[in-house]
Amino acid sequence: MTRSLLTAAAVLALALVAGPATPQDKPPPEPLPDAPKLDPKNNHVALNPEKTFFVEQSVDKDGNKKLLRVLLVSEVCLREGPLEVFLCKKGTKEHEAILRVDLDAKLVHAALEAVGAKPGSPATFVNAKGELDFKPATGSKIKVSVAYRKDGKVHGHPAQEWVWNSMKKKPLELDWVFAGSQLIKDPDRPDRTPFYGANSGELIGISNFPYSMLDVNGEIGKDDATLNYEAKTEKIPPLLSKVWLVLEPVPAEKK
Repeated sequence: MTRSLLTAAAVLALALVAGPATPQDKPPPEPLPDAPKLDPKNNHVALNPEKTFFVEQSVDKDGNKKLLRVLLVSEVCLREGPLEVFLCKKGTKEHEAILRVDLDAKLVHAALEAVGAKPGSPATFVNAKGELDFKPATGSKIKVSVAYRKDGKVHGHPAQEWVWNSMKKKPLELDWVFAGSQLIKDPDRPDRTPFYGANSGELIGISNFPYSMLDVNGEIGKDDATLNYEAKTEKIPPLLSKVWLVLEPVPAEKK
């Protein structure tokens, strides 16, 4: 009995020296790669002092400038689990979004308009008669892509590849449109500046939210999103990795 107690004490002492058993160390966050460009001659114009928010600009041979797309420095906040949002504002919906940004969504809205995107309207769920009648979000189609480092390599691809439909066993098949969120007035303080709804968390939605700035151009209810859409863990860099999120308006098809 005494020998058993001594052996147990020795094992405990070794454990205390070595520290508690832990899973394999989590990989460190990946640094931000160089900002992607449509053309090497283009330049990026910073829209904030922190230089985490840009528009890409081209200049032709005559010196004419054109704004092409919006670039945001975002951060991975979730790699595993169900999704309702792709991009949220920091401090809001990190538990159900892959990326977050520390920016006022209203400024991102303004930048999208500056590069030629036209806001439409968020999804609606009932008609004027109060009947269930889903209408998808409208607005300019926006190509959303990510550029990042993972395992020492730079990757770039559509954001949809990070959103996995577990029922269909394939990535998200819908596109995003510039729904434009909503301005919400304070009924008790009508003199206050209206609140831009997407700042509650839904900068880029997966489930249809009435305040999404960008929403999918089809129907994905909250329950559908929670049950069927999840982060494609193996494709996403480690938590807190920095990622370029690129928003590019898609020209409307000519009729």
